Amino acid sequence: MNYQIFYLPARIGRLGELAYNVWWSWNPDASALFQYLDKTLWELTHNNPVKLLRQIAPAKLEAAAADPAFLRRYDGVMLAFDYALSCEGDWFPQKYPNLKNETIAYFSAEFGVHNSLPIYSGGLGILAGDHSKEASDLGLPFVGVGFVYPEGYFTQKISAAGQQEAHYLQLDYSMSPIEPVFTKDTSGPIKFHLGGRDIYVAVWRVRLGSGSLVLMNADVEENQPWDRELSARLYGGNRETRLLQEMLLGIGGVRMLRALNLNPAVYHANEGHAAFLLLERIREFVAAGKSFEQAVEQVRATSIFTTHTPVPAGHDTFHFSLIEKHFAGYWNQLGIGREEFMALGAYNDHFGGGTNFNMTALALRLSGRYNGVSKVNGEVSRKMWHPMWPDKTENDVPITSVTNGVHVPTWLAPELSRLYSKHLGQDWLRQHDDPKFWERMDEIPDEELWNLHQRLKAKLLSFMRERARKRWMNEGTGATHALASGTFFNPEALTIGFARRFATYKRALLIFRDIERLKKILQDSWRPLQIVFAGKAHPDDAPGRSLIHSIYEIARDHQIGGHIAFVEDYDILLAKHLYHGVDVWMNNPRPPLEASGTSGMKAALNGVPNLSVRDGWWFEGYHGTNGWVIGADPMVEMSEEERDDADVESLYSTLEREVVPLFYERDSDGVPRGWVQVMKEAIRHGAPAFSARRMVKEYTERLYLSAMQAAEKK
Repeated sequence: MNYQIFYLPARIGRLGELAYNVWWSWNPDASALFQYLDKTLWELTHNNPVKLLRQIAPAKLEAAAADPAFLRRYDGVMLAFDYALSCEGDWFPQKYPNLKNETIAYFSAEFGVHNSLPIYSGGLGILAGDHSKEASDLGLPFVGVGFVYPEGYFTQKISAAGQQEAHYLQLDYSMSPIEPVFTKDTSGPIKFHLGGRDIYVAVWRVRLGSGSLVLMNADVEENQPWDRELSARLYGGNRETRLLQEMLLGIGGVRMLRALNLNPAVYHANEGHAAFLLLERIREFVAAGKSFEQAVEQVRATSIFTTHTPVPAGHDTFHFSLIEKHFAGYWNQLGIGREEFMALGAYNDHFGGGTNFNMTALALRLSGRYNGVSKVNGEVSRKMWHPMWPDKTENDVPITSVTNGVHVPTWLAPELSRLYSKHLGQDWLRQHDDPKFWERMDEIPDEELWNLHQRLKAKLLSFMRERARKRWMNEGTGATHALASGTFFNPEALTIGFARRFATYKRALLIFRDIERLKKILQDSWRPLQIVFAGKAHPDDAPGRSLIHSIYEIARDHQIGGHIAFVEDYDILLAKHLYHGVDVWMNNPRPPLEASGTSGMKAALNGVPNLSVRDGWWFEGYHGTNGWVIGADPMVEMSEEERDDADVESLYSTLEREVVPLFYERDSDGVPRGWVQVMKEAIRHGAPAFSARRMVKEYTERLYLSAMQAAEKK
């Protein structure tokens, strides 16, 4: 790509190349380099260097090119950048040099890599982004496959009546770190024959260090108007649109890779949305002369499937009539008949929907390796999908688990990174998945860790006030909106964070079950508590939107006194401020429905203890001294009402007897020594075990390697 689309003085001409590689977003020195150019513009562009370089005054770039201090920073960053791109010394090519050219293709409906690319909705996409970034850091030959959505996922506003409003904004490609990709045969869109008609897609690349995402977009002139909508929005449209979107992701994604002259050794489907890729790979093998049975065997040997959701409604299903309409004739290319084709996805979930074509069932039948995303999720998945292996006991169902992890350089506050470098050594990041390394946490003085956390908390509250101020300036929102947005929050008060997708099973309203008891905890004159909420509900999820409305109504109630806040438009930028700045991270889903809960991992990484039911990752992550467990045993069966009653009583009593007293117990220097010890334990246990580095290494050694070796033998 010609990066001179910006005006850049020759001495700093590679800034354009750096801006178009999202590696800068997880390298604090690279981010600081752009911030150094114009701190105000950096904040106004929401930390987007492409936008910054398009808008910055040329005189500032000329000044930077003549500034010795800036040039020293620039040269250091570019040296580190080149080293990262080379993969020299990285874990995978060092340990498995014979496999360094065997590409892994990772298919996902969404990727969350930076707030400048709103092509993610929540945990699934953020996990995919973290997985892709860590693959780059470890030197895996890795490519992500998905969509670039022109309207992305919605931006959220809360109306004066407290209702969530969904606003879809057109992605400005010229202001995002994304570039067009062309094949050797065409400089325009790629044509696929799919679902009985020709569909064209433009291909875009997002560079992530040494790896990349290749993303399709059907919003091109060559398509019919209705086909241009296929990739318009994440999780938009009716069931037929959803089916066509998933056909485009799976079947079109494989064909796109071929058009780009890529032939991966391993295919990893992140959730059932991408399961059609397995059918397309079978079709390719059959076209090359293999029988259907031989093709299935080869596809299974080289395919991995990850299931996340334990909620039946989270698994996509389609009526057979819809499948027949769009796959008519496709089964002939597989060498099988209609009935055999339909049987590949047929499944009765026993929840009243009857037998349909189930994308997860399809993926389980045609993949060779499958996993849940935490130990509990693995158990739940084995139970949920046991009917597919009727000859096995539930414990012998071959769905394993690889617990999720988070990309440490992305989610760790840069200030904490510098603190670790100061006390634990400049090379701490290379060792961050080694539990023994973190035994040195006590070498960090309590005062330094506490004072740094206080500064991060101040940044969070400033960010919340600034968002509310801008909304007030731009739209004339009333005083109650400012109150509900947390502008009155007390920087000295114990602050709890609760931010996630608003689904009913996550029980956002649990803490409000006894509002009078909660008020006593919130409004204690000597030991106050405040809670900040954030998150989106899918526009079609009326119960989820109702939860947001209820919390907003409570937040703007003057009797609450500004102790509850709802901050609108939850995205990666807001999430980072929350993970860095709150004192406690609260999570109270109805167990065992939490697949993993990576937000809690990100908080723990930053020294923010968790207050959570023992579900998802916290079932593994809680060690007695690194946070608090609330509620009944998640594996004990009880009614929803019984569990809610038990869990809320546990939540209140834990706050009253343990969390609040410990936070306000200070020594003569004003440092809460006991609390800081919990912070250190949160980091000690969270950073190595729940890092994306540990996760990707585990995927590699338990799942990818055997698939790569099978690919070599084909």
